[in-house]
Amino acid sequence: MRAGRVRRTRRLGLVTKFKKTPYTIDVRDLINRPGTMHERELDIVVPEDLGAGLVSVKAGSTLETDLRLEAMHEGILATFSITGTAEGICGRCLKDIALPVRVHFSELFGYSQDEAFEFEISDDHVDAESLIRDAVVLSLPFQPVCRRDCPGLDSETGQPLEDSPQLDPTPPTDPRWSALAGFQASTTINTDEIIHADSNSVDLDSHSVTLDREEK
Repeated sequence: MRAGRVRRTRRLGLVTKFKKTPYTIDVRDLINRPGTMHERELDIVVPEDLGAGLVSVKAGSTLETDLRLEAMHEGILATFSITGTAEGICGRCLKDIALPVRVHFSELFGYSQDEAFEFEISDDHVDAESLIRDAVVLSLPFQPVCRRDCPGLDSETGQPLEDSPQLDPTPPTDPRWSALAGFQASTTINTDEIIHADSNSVDLDSHSVTLDREEK
């Protein structure tokens, strides 16, 4: 572990250590110089995987970063435009894939002696690790695919349907429904039978009325 310089934060009253990482940025030329702006191009080599799903930005890969730093009275506004590549597997066919990563965000790093800020300048540096990590991870798809119309895997063989066109992409029928395979509900109504049944009903009603009259 690299040694870091000890500093005390006014906000928390805790002793913390500054440690230089690929995500720390030197801003000493901008401190207490409101109106000053610097633009930089950085290649951030990722020390650990970003993301834990089907795709992630792998350790050792590079995030190309366009950085704009603007000095303000309360701190330094940093604007990041980051591009990179996430690698992993397709969520349907399980093939290896590589997807572009693009994120853009801004954050104000405040001076620690002023009001409390979520992110502060420490020993003339700003630490953007949590910002970059969160932005990149949130941009990764939960269910990545090699292409939008990826047919996935065959349900019986487990082989990618794209590699085996002869395989039927239609899922097999549940055997529990096989007994009903030949059954078809008839939607045809025999109107003659209905009319005949109604006629019989009318005749019976008429006959009962006649009997009632004779009894009276």
